[in-house]
Amino acid sequence: MIDLETKEQANVLAMLSEHLQSLPPSQAMLDSLETRLENGIQVSIAKHAGLRTVRSREGVWQSLVSGIRYKPLWQSQQGNSVLIEFAPGASLPLHRHQYLEEGIVLSGSLQLDDLELTQFDYHVSDAGSRHGRIRSKHGALAYLRGSSVGQGLAMFKEVLGGLLPKNEKASKSILTNEGDWIEVQKGLFQKDLWTDGTVASRFFRIEPGTKIEGHYHPMDEECMMLSGDIFLGDILLQQGDYHLAPEGSEHLEITSDTGGLLFVRSAA
Repeated sequence: MIDLETKEQANVLAMLSEHLQSLPPSQAMLDSLETRLENGIQVSIAKHAGLRTVRSREGVWQSLVSGIRYKPLWQSQQGNSVLIEFAPGASLPLHRHQYLEEGIVLSGSLQLDDLELTQFDYHVSDAGSRHGRIRSKHGALAYLRGSSVGQGLAMFKEVLGGLLPKNEKASKSILTNEGDWIEVQKGLFQKDLWTDGTVASRFFRIEPGTKIEGHYHPMDEECMMLSGDIFLGDILLQQGDYHLAPEGSEHLEITSDTGGLLFVRSAA
């Protein structure tokens, strides 16, 4: 039951509200607000200059072979970054890598020879290495970087190279339940995947409410958002979004409201 004091307060508020009138803001106030918003937008654009984001819903899908399509994300001298989608039963032929290629299964599963990779499993193949046929029994979506996909001549050379005998070039996988997570600051955990001493690929796990200081990029930095979301300054990255920070650019403070998991390839 509502006590008498609460009821009296409600009655007083009701009587007051009958005599309240809403006053529209003055034109000067509106003009000031508009100016502050425009200035804030211009400052944000300047601070994020050069940064590139490809949303999961953006980009153009292109056919690769029957049952497989890809979406270009970025082109570099070390190979392309793409999303690649397999229909159930689709496969790629034997091929020899022109570049060091990294891949992460985003959904579904892929079979590489006798190995099965599922969601968030990571695989890296050295330049010159050869894998067997890559196929998907039930369909899959994967992120590749260092790929020849989208480069016609390079893809042709890779398929021809796949006909040559295997060699001892390294190829390895890190499954989601493998590898150690290291807490690098409160609320931020890192799992090392690959490095040559200059460049490093890592998973980062961010807990809700975590704040990370902004930083400068001495070389190109690639990021694929695997789950959750983060803010890079004013830029919101959500699951499936790809982000590139070119050499010489900066990220402002990084935060996350809900937490997230992301792949980052950057300076070691």
